[in-house]
Amino acid sequence: MRNPLSEKVKGIQPSGIRKFFDIVSEMKDAISLGVGEPDFDTPWHIREEGIYSLERGRTFYTSNAGLKELKEEISNYQQRRFGLSYNPCGEIYVTVGGSEAIDGALRAMLDEGDEVILPQPSYVSYEPCIVLADGVPVIIELKEEDEFKLTKEQLEAAVTDKTKILILPFPNNPTGAIMTEEDLKGIAEVVLNHDLFVISDEIYSELTYGSRHVSIASFPGMKERTIVINGFSKSYAMTGWRLGYACGPELIISQMLKIHQFAIMCAPTTSQYAAVEALRNGDEDVENMRNAYDQRRRFLIKAIRDMGFSCFEPFGAFYLFPCIRQFGMSSDEFAETLLREEKLAVVPGTAFGNCGEGFLRISYAYSIEDLKGALERIERFIKHHKV
Repeated sequence: MRNPLSEKVKGIQPSGIRKFFDIVSEMKDAISLGVGEPDFDTPWHIREEGIYSLERGRTFYTSNAGLKELKEEISNYQQRRFGLSYNPCGEIYVTVGGSEAIDGALRAMLDEGDEVILPQPSYVSYEPCIVLADGVPVIIELKEEDEFKLTKEQLEAAVTDKTKILILPFPNNPTGAIMTEEDLKGIAEVVLNHDLFVISDEIYSELTYGSRHVSIASFPGMKERTIVINGFSKSYAMTGWRLGYACGPELIISQMLKIHQFAIMCAPTTSQYAAVEALRNGDEDVENMRNAYDQRRRFLIKAIRDMGFSCFEPFGAFYLFPCIRQFGMSSDEFAETLLREEKLAVVPGTAFGNCGEGFLRISYAYSIEDLKGALERIERFIKHHKV
């Protein structure tokens, strides 16, 4: 029998996050701080709207691009939150989570050999999606001393005559780093000077602490060369509803939508009706969850530092990225030993790129009670393994 498998797909490594999640799911009395999933229930008024849509028999396909009402609410949201104006008819379409939008944008924009600049550590899907779209990932290693921000100088040095796209993953998973307006100004200059395009993943845009998120698409000349990706999973605690969206120039969105038509058809109808309610009446829910995350963030970073860890202070998303080099273990070894000995799951930094070696990702999208229990296990572990 001939080989039934694609060599390209065989060469892609499975997600380092799911590996630990799968182990924990079968381990009695384990605590997981490994998954980026809000511990809040989807707010009741949003769930009610989903239930109501089922009661009304709204179980049909929507248009490929999504419900008209939802696209209009996404347009309104982008305008009032970030000052961005998108036409609901042509510049917005609704996806099955933000990950579909990432994949669709890369497949719609790349030809074989085109280079994509990818700052790391960053979300696990970007690099495989670049490879699957026949692009070439060009990795920029973000540095703790730069607060894990992408600098203008790093970007300039990475650009070649084959560069087409910059992925901008801020607020960042796994580091929690953000890019301020001043930071983005320099990045926009390089993008414009070299005629690049940007895929700006803003799924954590509502989860910033101390400053408001700024989209690179809001800079002069950038909206027409930027795909903004966002969704409902993180801000509205709607992970299982599987709903995201992409906003950008109609020229690009129309090609992304073509892929969506053939691969997906449309996003779940029930989820779309619930999302309309989220955008219309969910601002208070978002604020309450953001305040809770901020409390957990401050609690956890103090506790981790008090134990002797070096840890950059994150101002976005819901992750810490502490350094564990002092223990003389690799990130994988530390995470696996911690799981085996203390039944506590965190994610090794290498799951987010090779430059994540020496770090761990710890999610604080969990209750204070769970965080306290996890900290007790970490403290016990480091006392046992103290160098």
